[in-house]
Amino acid sequence: MDVLIEKAITVGSSNVEIGEALAEKARAALTELASKYFGRITKGSVHFGREGIEYRCTANMQCAAIPMMSAEASHKDPHIALAVAVDRLGKRLRRTKRELHDSKPGHGPKGMPEVSR
Repeated sequence: MDVLIEKAITVGSSNVEIGEALAEKARAALTELASKYFGRITKGSVHFGREGIEYRCTANMQCAAIPMMSAEASHKDPHIALAVAVDRLGKRLRRTKRELHDSKPGHGPKGMPEVSR
């Protein structure tokens, strides 16, 4: 993995021992999300914690000039918790990109023709 990406994305845990495979999977997931919606990731972090029998995964990321976005998920398997948190983060990024696109002149909401005066 790229050295710049490893510095931009931190993976940590509290009360949980995570392996290098899960850390690499988290970095790859955030990198893929960033490249899909906004290009390159500026800052990102993934944190795992234990709550009873479930693992809680919190994913944060910032791309370009958009504010920091985060998503959380809990599951008995940390890999599934990561996948759900990344899916939720992707949904937020997609909505943010749509809002930015729709706010530009000439780009109205879908199905609404541009009215010229």
